[in-house]
Amino acid sequence: MAKLAGAVEIMTFGTFGRGGPGRSSANELEVGMRIPIAAALLAAVAPAWADEAPAPVRQEIVAITQELMDALVPGKADVWQRLLLDDAMITDEFGRRQTKKEIVGSIHAFPAGLSGSIEIRDPHVHVYGDTAVLDGEEYEQETVFGQKLVVRYIAMNTYVRRDGKWKVAAMLDVTLPTPPPALAVHELPLDDYAGTYRYGPERAWMFGVENGKLVYRTKAGRPAISVDAMAKDVFMGGDDEKNILIFRRNEAGKIVELIERRKFNDLHLTREG
Repeated sequence: MAKLAGAVEIMTFGTFGRGGPGRSSANELEVGMRIPIAAALLAAVAPAWADEAPAPVRQEIVAITQELMDALVPGKADVWQRLLLDDAMITDEFGRRQTKKEIVGSIHAFPAGLSGSIEIRDPHVHVYGDTAVLDGEEYEQETVFGQKLVVRYIAMNTYVRRDGKWKVAAMLDVTLPTPPPALAVHELPLDDYAGTYRYGPERAWMFGVENGKLVYRTKAGRPAISVDAMAKDVFMGGDDEKNILIFRRNEAGKIVELIERRKFNDLHLTREG
């Protein structure tokens, strides 16, 4: 969360955080592993299902969250000092963790040319005794020297009631992948990329050109997934993850490998034939 504060240091918003059909079998395996782990965690921390919080509690929690977001551009560090527990922990969409002292110390007013806002959208609040959990979207609009940007995050924040007041105990967010602006890449040799790229027994991606677009399938009969060109031999996946796809050529200029760069790792797929 608190994306906007990062713009002061690196001229982009996100320094300390607000992160499809036919996916590959590798991703299916990853999701399959997540489900039982997530279920076990939920069972441990939430033995009973909680209804939505009463309207007054929901409004108070949402108001606290919005006040924190609104404090970022003017650099009101005192708001964060007041609304966070002393042992609060913030984890941003890059996996960076910050203590209350660190996050409060990083908040400064934006310099000229940089501005923005974060709006809490579709919030849901559940209460478990003196603990409340908010999940919702943080819709960020940014202006960087006249250029307009929009970034969306899914946030899950935890609040604890102390002396009758709700305070933040933890914040966690992830970037919501959204379709990026299309790039005009001319004279793409789309037919060069057609073929089968394999990463394991019975595991392959089959690329082809359909209606002037490069697409692939992970199994015959599945819906095609289109990819968007970023440069020659570099594409962005059209699925939810929006991973980078890099086609590698040999010294003769023939494509021999596909690399899917995802989550800071490379999956290598060897071209057949």
